[in-house]
Amino acid sequence: MTTTRAEKVRDAAYRMRHHILDMGEVQGQGYVGQALGVADLLAVTYADQLRFRADDPHWPDRDRFLLSTGHYAIALYAALAEAGTVPVSELETYGSDGSRLPMSGMASYTPGMEISGGSLGHGLTVAVGMALGLRLKGRHQRVFNFLSDGELDEGSTWEAAMGAAHHQLGLVTAMVDMNALQADGPTKGVLGIEPAEEKWEAAGWFTQRVDGNDIDALLAAFDAAAERARPVGQPSVILCDTRIGRGVPLLETREKAHFMRIDEDEWQLCREQLTEGHEGAR
Repeated sequence: MTTTRAEKVRDAAYRMRHHILDMGEVQGQGYVGQALGVADLLAVTYADQLRFRADDPHWPDRDRFLLSTGHYAIALYAALAEAGTVPVSELETYGSDGSRLPMSGMASYTPGMEISGGSLGHGLTVAVGMALGLRLKGRHQRVFNFLSDGELDEGSTWEAAMGAAHHQLGLVTAMVDMNALQADGPTKGVLGIEPAEEKWEAAGWFTQRVDGNDIDALLAAFDAAAERARPVGQPSVILCDTRIGRGVPLLETREKAHFMRIDEDEWQLCREQLTEGHEGAR
């Protein structure tokens, strides 16, 4: 039986979610909810869209993936393990002393991580500079930037958005995790960002908004962005409405979900729920 693109990505996302739970259990807590929520998005990126070489993270012709939200590193490590850039066995060192996988991502430590994210609002500015630099060198690699809805609170994000449109950086694709939650509470309570689509369109971007946990919708959105990607053209943004804890009902309904504490006896239940949901959807 031929495996479809969607099935390939869905299976990759399922394995990534298991990696996320395994890493989370090492520390007993962390940004597990966000990571589960964006597993589908990163699975599409790494299993279907991104051009890279797992054994050569510095390959000059690679596309660039910039993780602006450094605390989402646990999700990226799962993607890099699934891609073969980081050994799966190394995930058990997550957040430990001397590990190449710190809780907040650092490019100097982790193969396949392009930038050290952290303070919100920097990733898109770096993406713009990187895309301009590649253009000046006559190179045509795509630059993908992952950012959070909380970063839409930052003025630097909108300055970068306008800059990308002004310079017609058509090889830049931004993806925004619209999970509606920040450290200080619901996004709409911290600083209202809606209507987000109209704001990106006004800044000059080709804008799409999709269910960030719908593989078929994500593939279609990324394909549309890829069709428009060119050295001189309109940059693209995909706003992805995701659900924190996606795939694990126990965590989807947890109130304190930004930095999540999970009891020792709950980890195996999380895995069982994840497996049941995946097998039931096949």
